[in-house]
Amino acid sequence: MNVGDTLPPLEIAVTRTLIVAGAIASRDYQDVHHDAALAREKGSPDIFMNILTTNGLVGRYITDHLGPRAALRKVAIRLGAPNYPGDTMTLTGTVTAVLGNIVEIRVVGANGIGHHVSGTVTAEVAT
Repeated sequence: MNVGDTLPPLEIAVTRTLIVAGAIASRDYQDVHHDAALAREKGSPDIFMNILTTNGLVGRYITDHLGPRAALRKVAIRLGAPNYPGDTMTLTGTVTAVLGNIVEIRVVGANGIGHHVSGTVTAEVAT
């Protein structure tokens, strides 16, 4: 890997099932992640994905590219536009640093209304 290399994009269908399953799996029982009526009462047009699910998807994106022996050392992300059911999030990545077997990748996840997630992932690549 070299600085400037890009990872192939990964398209993820944002389904109601993915949002609810991710919230349950991460023990995030906030109603905005599973109850559309209560989410609307709180000002959201629908349920939306939680940050823990997004974090997991970002990690999967990196390890799918680097291989099963890669180890995530740091994931630093920020959320932007919500991921609502029926949208698609496209993850892209660019290598920003390489030091031996440590690689840093800038990740962006965009959906139909903007950037859902952005940040960096530092991973150790097995040699």
